[in-house]
Amino acid sequence: MRLLARASAATLSAATALALATACGMLPDGAPDTTAPYARLTAPEVVDKALAATRAAKSLRMTVETTSPEGPVEAYVATDIRGECTVTLSMGAAGTMELVRTGGKVRTRSDAAMLRSVSASQARKLTGRWLKPATGDRHAELAERYCDRETFLGLLAPKSGTAHKGRTTAPGSGTPALTVTGGTDDGKWTADIATDGKPFLLKLHLNPPHPHGASGNDTDHAAPVTVEFSEFDKPFKANRPKP
Repeated sequence: MRLLARASAATLSAATALALATACGMLPDGAPDTTAPYARLTAPEVVDKALAATRAAKSLRMTVETTSPEGPVEAYVATDIRGECTVTLSMGAAGTMELVRTGGKVRTRSDAAMLRSVSASQARKLTGRWLKPATGDRHAELAERYCDRETFLGLLAPKSGTAHKGRTTAPGSGTPALTVTGGTDDGKWTADIATDGKPFLLKLHLNPPHPHGASGNDTDHAAPVTVEFSEFDKPFKANRPKP
């Protein structure tokens, strides 16, 4: 009986230690934990599953926040796996542009501030009209680039090997998620990956070591960027705007 009592006490002690280690985020990536359904996956494997699921989604929405020399950048994107897309892009003082890409054709509609930054003489005439963007229109090019989810997933993919599991939380979407973090010479990153249903990437934050503007270079990856992904596989249709 004394031997059985000692065995039971040892088992209880081990279970307690495992629970404490899990709560403190101290488990090694390969150890079993309570973050179902990823208990037996390493953190890099979890990230790879999230990238695959998010790439395969028939449609999704993205909310993008970053900065530029023109001020805060916010973009609201709806896109599907065929490349159909709508974007509302706000560039701080530079104004706001809407973009629709459907049937392989791109049209944009800009407010007066956005048009003045491109052509002051045309601002009044063209404000609020759907137009084919001019070649070299950098705002239209940025908005269309945001149509491609790989613009953001491609930034995370080469960093997945640095991943470490964190805690299970419920981000803004309310969906339970496992937080995974990592970092390379290119900067630190954090990702929230759904633990309920498909392993979709719910939120991604990339924080480079040298924030945008420090060197004056106009590059997208130099700025911290946060992307929230939502409405996976929900029906989406981009309607072609009338001129």
